[in-house]
Amino acid sequence: MKTMKESIKISPLKNLNEVLDKEYNEALKNPVFEEIVTKLKIDHDILKSYTSSLLDSAEEYEHCKNCKNLLGCKNKITGHCYLPMKNGNGLEFGYKACKKYQKKQEEQKYLENMHLFHVSDELLHASMKDIYKEDRKRFPIFKWEQQFLKKFEKDIHQKGLFLHGSFGSGKSYILAALFHELAKKGNQCAILFWPEFLNHNKGLYPSEFQLVLEKMKKVPLLLIDDIGAENTTAWSRDDVLMPLLQYRMDHKLATFFTSNLNYEELEEHFSISKNKVDIVKARRIMERIRYLTDEIELVSDNLRN
Repeated sequence: MKTMKESIKISPLKNLNEVLDKEYNEALKNPVFEEIVTKLKIDHDILKSYTSSLLDSAEEYEHCKNCKNLLGCKNKITGHCYLPMKNGNGLEFGYKACKKYQKKQEEQKYLENMHLFHVSDELLHASMKDIYKEDRKRFPIFKWEQQFLKKFEKDIHQKGLFLHGSFGSGKSYILAALFHELAKKGNQCAILFWPEFLNHNKGLYPSEFQLVLEKMKKVPLLLIDDIGAENTTAWSRDDVLMPLLQYRMDHKLATFFTSNLNYEELEEHFSISKNKVDIVKARRIMERIRYLTDEIELVSDNLRN
């Protein structure tokens, strides 16, 4: 179909209205175009001036009618459709979010309650319904989480969980899924991938880092993921972790950990920094972690393989 400009160029003596009428009547053969203009309830003499934009709307609207999910969206802006709206005696066009996009936004609104630092995409979308539940070794964890959820609704000052065990057993996913569930209930949560959190923040100015640390101290629910995988330094242990744990212990804030090390192994990890052994400081760290958590071990198949 020739565009309006092409029609005018080929037939310069034709009346402009005739060209507009021809294009508009041709467009009306498209049932989706006809559906859109019928819903507008505007005189055709006005609508024919917007034929080109209405055709764009019809194309996107047809995509929407045949769309199965947002991943398959063919429109210029994913989850949105270019549609006409009445504006006085004319039309204006804009993008309107589809129902699938609105539903997704509503479902993910709870993410505003989550503060995530260097976590994987997998943990970003962790869900209780997607946890692998066939492994009986996980049952004590699920039981503990159910009890925690009930107690936390009545009193937020609860012990967290120190979940340790084999590589790739799903420790982080299980606790991240719990945090997503808590965030959906309106609770503020934070998940830190501990090694990268330290690496990233050690380059900040002290005042900047202090703001970050204060936020982590006070968030009602905190998950420190993969503690023990970092290189122990006096700074990370004494200037970051110790005040963080001390504040949360003093205020009885729910604190969770995942680690490949158990309590005793983690204490040994904290005792050595740059060939210097400091058992007392390591023990003080572990006293606070023990105070803040219950300990459960998860030994399972490596789900990453």
